[in-house]
Amino acid sequence: MDTSTPQAADAGQTAAPALTHPWLAHYSPGVPHEITIPDASLPAMLDAAARQYGTRDAVIYYGTRISYVQLIALVDRFAQALVKLGIQRGDRVAVDLPNVPQFPVAFYGALKAGAIVVPTNPLYTGPELRHQLRDSSARALVILDQFYPTFAEVRAETPVEHIIVCGVADYLPPVLALAYPLKEAREQRGKPKPDWKALRADPAVHRYTDLLGTAHDRHGFEVFALPEPAAPDDLAVLQYTGGTTGVAKGAMLSHRNLVANAMQAHAWSEQAPGSPNTCLCVAPFFHSYGLTVGMNASLLFGAGLVLLPRFSAADCVTAIQKYKPALFPGVPTMYLAITRAVEEKKKRADLSSVKVCISGAAPLPGEVQARFERLSGAKLVEGYGLTEASPVTHCNPVFGERRLGTIGLPMPGTDSAIINAETGDFLPRGEIGEIVVRGPQVMQGYWQRPDETAKVIQHGWLRTGDIGVMEPDGYFRVVDRAKDLIIAGGYNIYPRDVEEVLFQHPKVLEAVVIGVPDAYRGETVRAYVVPRPGEHLTEQELDAFCRARLAAYKVPKQYAFRDSLPKTLIGKVLRRALREEAQREGTAGPPNVPPAAHRPGED
Repeated sequence: MDTSTPQAADAGQTAAPALTHPWLAHYSPGVPHEITIPDASLPAMLDAAARQYGTRDAVIYYGTRISYVQLIALVDRFAQALVKLGIQRGDRVAVDLPNVPQFPVAFYGALKAGAIVVPTNPLYTGPELRHQLRDSSARALVILDQFYPTFAEVRAETPVEHIIVCGVADYLPPVLALAYPLKEAREQRGKPKPDWKALRADPAVHRYTDLLGTAHDRHGFEVFALPEPAAPDDLAVLQYTGGTTGVAKGAMLSHRNLVANAMQAHAWSEQAPGSPNTCLCVAPFFHSYGLTVGMNASLLFGAGLVLLPRFSAADCVTAIQKYKPALFPGVPTMYLAITRAVEEKKKRADLSSVKVCISGAAPLPGEVQARFERLSGAKLVEGYGLTEASPVTHCNPVFGERRLGTIGLPMPGTDSAIINAETGDFLPRGEIGEIVVRGPQVMQGYWQRPDETAKVIQHGWLRTGDIGVMEPDGYFRVVDRAKDLIIAGGYNIYPRDVEEVLFQHPKVLEAVVIGVPDAYRGETVRAYVVPRPGEHLTEQELDAFCRARLAAYKVPKQYAFRDSLPKTLIGKVLRRALREEAQREGTAGPPNVPPAAHRPGED
């Protein structure tokens, strides 16, 4: 096994110790230590699943059911339509959709046509969308009709040649399809609307439903042959990352990367291949977590997708009771909102079908985990990953020994270690440093940014930028993001330590901690807190609560009470937005609470 350090060896640099895998002893008995990754592309894997599972539901969308056989037919027709439009191997096709049936059709169809998919967040602003389309040189864009006006603002500044427009109602059952225009009119009142008369006359704009109809002749025979299947190491996806912390970069994920991570995630869930399960898919597919753990890990192994285009606790509860999903990958805010919705109704909702929930994208507070498990009976575990690793690298055992406050164990076939972030030297277990990983899911690099690639991939190791520790028995714990570290009076303060305590307060619904400038300490701790509905919460209450559970230097010195926290669409709190707000305020403290005075003994 290669034991080279993540950085190039310099004079005086400590040699890496022989790597061991203590975590394997703590794998659940049903999880393999290694996984054999087939030499197959994602569409080839889906084709194999369709042959095996045939008429089983692949997609369930508000009552509409699409079987594996029907899904493959739609994928093939979409691929043929792209070829007819002139899309060639290696061209980029952007998919700007929420979780609707058109997403898996467009995703696998574009790959089958030989293209590279660029998943894009439908809630992006015009400039954000323009950056991704220009950076990726996307030739085609698949977009939901209600989001077209955002693209129209920047269309002339992008290389997009073909726009494929989809509708939310395209796959709704007839009754819902008739009612949807009225619902959409209410929701979109006051927002820009597409000029359909002009669009129908635009040769570059294609309706999704019309396009699929032109892929076959009237006898149903194939009109345009598809290219040869992609090789496993061919580029499949440009997954953009870093948009909340800087200029977004495209992580180059190959077919092998994505197949490997889907297989790792499926193995970790300990569901037998071919089990007739369904997966509640509300974590968005345009995010690498939803793409891998929701869509790919389900479709490649015979599970059906229960699609929800946007998160609503009420809709999730309804979908769970109606479709009985066994799998529910999500983020902490989703589990918290569902728990709160059911508890407030004071009427027991039957969530017992849910067996496995892997929480990603943000730390999972222990209180959220315990409350959701009591409510549902499901196993809810914290996982960890990053877009550059397709994304999952670690997870707590679902049916084995779970460790609260840790990200668990490296996935099958994945190595992980802790290094000194400055020197690149490997550190022994128990010491805090930067988490590094390597495995078949690690990206090929950043699109057209070799300099950025060289900063994070060194000797096959991916530097995560996260600060953590490997415990003696192989469990990993994230102490915090390096950029989130608060240094106050010379002390290192990790926001998660403080947030875990705040979440334990019975009146706190949500909380996040950041560092803000402080003339005396350099930085000080500010907590943004959302109280539970109907609760009155004061700074004095929280201060006393935290002082009983935290070292004095970690206790927040400022509190800001809010009705909600800024989040990404996937539910991850946007610390950057809070930092920017704090910067605009200067050091005066949040407008509703004055900064606390310096207290002796807290230097």
